[in-house]
Order: sequence, then C-alpha cells, then structure tokens
Amino acid sequence: MEIKKLNCEKMACPMPVIKTKQELEGIEKGALEVTVDNKTAKENLLKLAASLEMAVELKEEENLFKITFIKTKEGSTNQSNEQEVEKVKIEAQNEVVLIGSNLLGSGDEELGKILMKGFIYTLSETKPYPKKMLFINTGVKLTAENEEAIENLKKMEAEGVEILSCGTCLDFYNIKDNLAVGRVANMYDIVEALKQNPNRLAV
Repeated sequence: MEIKKLNCEKMACPMPVIKTKQELEGIEKGALEVTVDNKTAKENLLKLAASLEMAVELKEEENLFKITFIKTKEGSTNQSNEQEVEKVKIEAQNEVVLIGSNLLGSGDEELGKILMKGFIYTLSETKPYPKKMLFINTGVKLTAENEEAIENLKKMEAEGVEILSCGTCLDFYNIKDNLAVGRVANMYDIVEALKQNPNRLAV
C-alpha cells in the first residue's frame, strides 16, 4: 500500500487538521502518515479520523506522534450515510454566519484576535461554505482593517459567499472607505438575511 507523508511539526491548531483533510481528499485509496509534535494535534487528528470513520495507526517516536490514516476506496459508505452527508451539505450552503466582534470569545484581547484569525482561516479552508457572512459592530474591522481576514474572506467571496458589512458600524468606526471585501449593508439587509436563512451561526 502506498503511504504518503505529511509533516505538520510546529504547526499551530487548526493547521494539522486542515492540511491532513486536504491531503486525504486527494487520496482515493492508500495511507497518509502525518507527523505532529504535540498532544493537542495528535488528539485532534484522532478525532478527525473518528469523524471520517477511518482506521488509524499511532506511533510515538522521540516526542513526535505519527498518525497513519488508512483510506479504502471511495464509495464504501452506505446509502443512508451518503444521504445524511448530502443533507449536511445542503444545510451548510444555506447557512448565515453573523460576526459581531473582531475578537472570538471574551477575556484576553490578544487571545481573542488569535482565535478569530484561526476561525476565519478555518472557515475559508473547509467546505461547503456558508451562503452569507454578516459583520456588525467591531466585526466590520475584519472586512476593513485585518489583512489576513480580508484575504481569507476574498477567497470565500470568489466562491460565491456574500460578505455584508453594517454601514452604520463602518461609519461609527470611520472605516467605510477602507472596506476591502464584500459590500456595505443596512440593517434591513441584515435582518432579511437572518430571517430568510434558518441555519444561523452567531460569533
């Protein structure tokens, strides 16, 4: 059996999971050996394997963890599983993400910025994408001032995701002229988007 190798040492969460998932999508049948250097990454990869219902082999060598994903030929899932996957895809494609802050969670501001950076990046690397993303309050700083977030949001916009930023919020922070992705929206646009799409995620 052919074994591909992926080195994810020194990669912060969620990069090992994202890189592994991307590599697995390109393998029809075979194995992928992923190397990580911390227990958190190891546990996250084992959870990924469980969610994908894939067999894995785990080896620990000199403070390194080597997780081998074993992938059988695609199409082995039963019809009910395929229908469930398709249902999840359809629901995700009708999802609206509402972001009300440039920070994720409460507590330390610097940590909040790091977590939001990881959230936007992970969202841009995992499909299916949401239908719309709405930015209000300090969340609009992500579409007008945060270069890394803007790059990832542009990637999703190019794939059809509608990016809407609250005009009142942009005016309040005096950054409307800096808007770099998506379009300016009013409260009517935001309320209608939330009403028309029952699958909502508020951050």
